[in-house]
Amino acid sequence: MEHDFGFDAPVDRRGTWSVQWDGVADRFGAAGLLPFTISDMDFAAPPAVLRALHERIAHGVFGYTDWRLGGFRDAVRHWHATRYGTEVDPEQIVYAPSVLSQLSQLLQMWTAPGDGVVVHTPVYDGFRKAVDGLGRELLGAPVGDMRQLERQLARPQAKALILCSPHNPTGRVWTEHELAETAKLAEAYGVAVISDEIHADLVHEGRRHIPWTRFAGGDRPGAGAGVGVGVQGGRWALITSGSKAFNFPALNGSYGIIADPDERTAFVRRMETGEGLASPSVLSLTAHIAAYRESAPWLNALRGYVAGNLAMAADRLNGAFPALDWSPPQAGYLAWIDLRPLGVEDEELQRELIQRERVAIMRGAVYGCEGFVRLNLGCPRAKAERGVDALVRAVRRLAG
Repeated sequence: MEHDFGFDAPVDRRGTWSVQWDGVADRFGAAGLLPFTISDMDFAAPPAVLRALHERIAHGVFGYTDWRLGGFRDAVRHWHATRYGTEVDPEQIVYAPSVLSQLSQLLQMWTAPGDGVVVHTPVYDGFRKAVDGLGRELLGAPVGDMRQLERQLARPQAKALILCSPHNPTGRVWTEHELAETAKLAEAYGVAVISDEIHADLVHEGRRHIPWTRFAGGDRPGAGAGVGVGVQGGRWALITSGSKAFNFPALNGSYGIIADPDERTAFVRRMETGEGLASPSVLSLTAHIAAYRESAPWLNALRGYVAGNLAMAADRLNGAFPALDWSPPQAGYLAWIDLRPLGVEDEELQRELIQRERVAIMRGAVYGCEGFVRLNLGCPRAKAERGVDALVRAVRRLAG
């Protein structure tokens, strides 16, 4: 049962150097706000992960570490096999400090300054910052618009597609057909695919996440078995981490799957020499192994609990504003809410939320969409209720 893991119990994160809690004034201009912002959760990590970390810390020595030794890669293989029915060759796994650091390296490997990078819009701001910071051009295609996606992929300057699967901020889970079509288009236009699947473990009941390995180079060892195998045989990488679903992002660790041996060698060389990151965080390796080997029951309970938060939000939002007809996302704990039917102006709403309600909620403009908000409901139910009720009150005052 979900309450066996204590998700209702609040954890005081203030004074822990938390970006969401202690850093709220940096983004919202006011301290002491109740935050529903960046995508980490207010829950403690799974008990098995905490036990493993305590045991590793008790050892007392934290010397240089090699991610290819020990059980990390086999834990990744086990997780993908048991969770997704996909076989991963451990030799194809690479390690990096974060998903975004992997993205940056792959973009530098597979694109040049001035090249186009295709993304689905609205777009996670971390992608925009990476693409802009590297001097590449962001080419947007609305989520679900395959014609526009093809138009962007067909542009001569388009060299890479960042596929956010499931999608952030909308929580969209791509269907088998959509992924197969995307793979065919990428192959046809010679565009490399970087599939960010960090939200995959948070797909809700009734939906199914299909890893990109199912669609990529079926003739290569470890490419997986099942629908769409072999559709896309060009450059590709799957990048992800257990840190999102099991809530340990501050431990700094992620991994990728790159089937092509030359591309994989080039990636590892860049990370270990060009970036000087030969030794990973031993605590991240420890946490991943415990998460993937022992923490599936915790994750299943978490998904149920978060689904309850999202259902609560739908009930209260639609009860107050039937015109919204808002549905919970297909994955994750981020409520992406379209307020445009109510005619609420973004700046006015933020003033109401910050000054009167004393809550911090991300505005849609951060992701390229005015008139939306993104509300983080990865938190105890009581806090989630406070955030939703504050949003309802603020919108009601502005919508008249």
